[in-house]
Amino acid sequence: MKRTLFRDTNTLPLIPFPMTLASSLVIFFSQGLYAQEQSSGETDATMLEEIVVEGIRASLEAASDMKRDDSRIVDAIVAEDIGKLPDNNIAEALQRITGVSINSDFGVGDSVSIRGLSQNRVELNGRSTVGDERDGVSLQDFPSSFLKAVEVIKSPTADMIEGALGGTVSMKTVRPLDLDGFTAAGSLDGEYADKTENWAPIANISIGNLWDLGEAGTFGAIAMYSYQDREIRQDEYKNRVRLYDEDVNGLTANTPSGLFAVREQNTVEQYVENRERNALNISLQWAPTSERGNVYLDLSTTERSGSQNGSSILDVGGTRTYFDGTTQDGNGQVNNYALEGAFVIPKTWSDFRETDSFSHALGAEWDFTDSVTFSGEISMAASDSYRPDSEFNLRPVSRDDWEIWAEQYTPGASDYDDDLSDFNLRHTIDATFSQSGNSIPSIIYSDSNALTGADNLAIRAFYHDDIRTKNDEQAIRFDLDYKDAFNIDWLTSVKAGFRYTENDYEFTQKRFRADNLYRNVLTDEGTDNEAPIAVWIDDFENMFPGSFETINHANSFDQNGTSGQMDLLSYRIYRGDLLANPSATFDRIQQMLAGTNYALTGSLSDNLELQEGSYRDIAEQTTAFYISADMEFERLRATVGGRYVKTEIDSTVIVDSAPVSGSHSYNDFLPSVNITYDLSENTLLRFAGAKVMRRADYAELSPAFEVNSAITAATQGALDLDPYRATQFDLSLEHYFGQGNLVSLALFYKDVESFLSSTNTCVANQQTTDQNVTEWEGICLLENAGETNSDLVYSTLGDFAGAANADAAGFNYTAAQRDAGLTGIVTNRVTNGENGTVEGLEFGYQQHFDFLPGIFSGLGMSFNYTYSKSEQPNGNMLLDISENTYNLQVYWEYSDFQVRLAYNFRDQFLDTEEETRIQTIGGLALNSATNDESSELYDATAGNNYRDDRGQLDFSASWDATENLTVVANATNLTGEPSVYITELGSPWLYTEADRRFSLGLRASF
Repeated sequence: MKRTLFRDTNTLPLIPFPMTLASSLVIFFSQGLYAQEQSSGETDATMLEEIVVEGIRASLEAASDMKRDDSRIVDAIVAEDIGKLPDNNIAEALQRITGVSINSDFGVGDSVSIRGLSQNRVELNGRSTVGDERDGVSLQDFPSSFLKAVEVIKSPTADMIEGALGGTVSMKTVRPLDLDGFTAAGSLDGEYADKTENWAPIANISIGNLWDLGEAGTFGAIAMYSYQDREIRQDEYKNRVRLYDEDVNGLTANTPSGLFAVREQNTVEQYVENRERNALNISLQWAPTSERGNVYLDLSTTERSGSQNGSSILDVGGTRTYFDGTTQDGNGQVNNYALEGAFVIPKTWSDFRETDSFSHALGAEWDFTDSVTFSGEISMAASDSYRPDSEFNLRPVSRDDWEIWAEQYTPGASDYDDDLSDFNLRHTIDATFSQSGNSIPSIIYSDSNALTGADNLAIRAFYHDDIRTKNDEQAIRFDLDYKDAFNIDWLTSVKAGFRYTENDYEFTQKRFRADNLYRNVLTDEGTDNEAPIAVWIDDFENMFPGSFETINHANSFDQNGTSGQMDLLSYRIYRGDLLANPSATFDRIQQMLAGTNYALTGSLSDNLELQEGSYRDIAEQTTAFYISADMEFERLRATVGGRYVKTEIDSTVIVDSAPVSGSHSYNDFLPSVNITYDLSENTLLRFAGAKVMRRADYAELSPAFEVNSAITAATQGALDLDPYRATQFDLSLEHYFGQGNLVSLALFYKDVESFLSSTNTCVANQQTTDQNVTEWEGICLLENAGETNSDLVYSTLGDFAGAANADAAGFNYTAAQRDAGLTGIVTNRVTNGENGTVEGLEFGYQQHFDFLPGIFSGLGMSFNYTYSKSEQPNGNMLLDISENTYNLQVYWEYSDFQVRLAYNFRDQFLDTEEETRIQTIGGLALNSATNDESSELYDATAGNNYRDDRGQLDFSASWDATENLTVVANATNLTGEPSVYITELGSPWLYTEADRRFSLGLRASF
């Protein structure tokens, strides 16, 4: 895209890149960046020249202009042409900005954190977007091709909508009246995902025009459509980690407590996701001949559909033995051991979010006088998500032993759990666990047919959850802008405004469970002929041919690599594509159970039960007023204002089949100041201060009790939660030189006065009668039936060391405790917390090396670095904040060619707290998850889960084949970097990989 830019013609020689921030500033000032005046002596620095540039450079220059001209502390990315952001994904483009990091879903950018905080707003043309929660639309659901620019606003002003703790992501589309006439652009790409080895299409088209209606004014219209189809995969290997006091070949554990950290419950989960997205954006705009205002109508809608089929296998239980090759790493985590009697469980999952969302607005802006402008807008935004979540689980049961047990079955006397040890009904196998380097462990089983043989695998369970989330907002706002107010020279404008919103959020969950089918299904129940029935996978295949498949994905863990043979990569499961149709799977289960005590009638929808404890309905009204003033004093400009907002919340849950409602309200006054001082014509010093607030997420506001399918864990919020509140300050120094070049340094400090915190407790709940205790070491125990424990107490394998089969003994004990009402549900509860801080600095440098000769004049680079330090009340760092983050882009743009390499790096950050699988692993290695701060076993770091250091290299290139046709190519995660998660002790427990993505396509514009 060709742009005409008006800026200084002076250029700057290449600056040697500083090794440290301190030396950069010394070099910056001592060598004199203003020396550019000497390099163009014949041209006065104040003269302006029309420069024509294209593509990447035009995008960076425009972003530099936006940053320079804004009164706030802002960074931006700008489309290189209509419908062409620098990256194909909005989040992946935003990670190039200082202070921004992204969160990914299947390796695809999904959301952003700004200066380490994820509680942000995502807006479209200055108004709300809506997703499943507060954060707005998922950035992978909204097409980047619709946007002309995206701003990240770090210092708010009073006229901005409240609700961003870290910052606001402001997406901007092309306005119809900005067009010069007929404009059309389109692209067609094929995207290749290397794990699934699948090619899929991405298509975008934009058409716009401007019509002169004579005395009726001017009318413009733009229509944009985007289609994306994608098949991608995520590979995940993980363990549970526990601390043990064991003799490991006479070694002394490298932990503070002397306990060894042992990885167990080896688990592989691989998900294949097919996602399809259709999006449409229509903008209409009219202006009168007087050009004193305009009226607009914006319509934007997105539809996301598809499926996600997952395969999972894990081993539980068994007895460890160590051998000469057993070692430990520097953090006391054991490598290499033998496992006797492992119990290996295969599962199939189907889980995908289908979403229909829209954001519509009707508005107008009118200049009543040369000084007074009035604007108003009515907007509606909504998201309707449906997430069908299904599981089909198998059970490793020895057919031979089961048949012996069934033959001896005595009605009214025999019990599967009681007879488990006597008849060895579980099919167990031995395993060897070994680890080398940074690869995922090697797991070798003694029986090569254990994971695929029909005589070992019985049908255990079919679960289905029908989850629906509705979220909508209706808003109206009015704004008044009085320029050159009151004839005061230094008062350039006064703004005032009002905004009112109504938000409605509803979450419903319905569930069907057919569980323990291998042990509880009977024929002729209650008679002398009562007999147990179990169905093995070959029996099911005979009834429904083609129902099962042997999983063996290509390219599994090709980024991490494996430490040797990995038997968990091939096993037999129910087909995921069949489970994606839960109604058809229900019909099969219904036929299988016909004539038994588990016989089903009706359809799946007839058998779904509303989960009353999970239901939540939240209605929220907000009313906001603001006033602000723009002031200018020669070299100083300031925007000062305040915003008052009132929030009223009504929440409804269901208790004993009846709705129960409650209310909560609070008020906030949010002052803000943004000051810019011109140190020179091209050097700006900025200061900003503000109070900001972010309301708790809807799930956090509801006291609804949301339980997982195994009835082992739950989450619960509270209606009386106050919002996150913070006071923030920013100081920024920016120097602009040459054509779109800049160097900047910013310091930031944020005091979050009211963090939300969470605690885990063992909750007594009647639903535990159906609790799955297969992973019995993760079931919390109650002291007294019906009474919740504040501390988490578990049984461990060591508690049953004297039993012939410790795992079976532990299982039987926990099952008996469950039946006696002495097991609970580990429940994560959200409460009002204390304060925490985030502080740091941002450094940015951008330069086009157009002073170099010939083709080298097309070189350029952009670099930014962010340092963040954070602390929350418990002493841990804040979630999702890396101490060091940097981005480097190097590009070459010359004649008809563009090439760009972009590298992003983040060092480790705290991803989650009280992570279930590592919840007793803390820096003190006490093997405790107690929340009692007075206990000698208390460790605030227990359960901390960190994502380890990670860098990613991306590539893009294009060739302008003709004036209207461009060939484009992109590569995401070019070197195939995985993500590794570590405990507080610093050892790995979770590895994830996603596809490298490559695209090739054509782009046309007219």
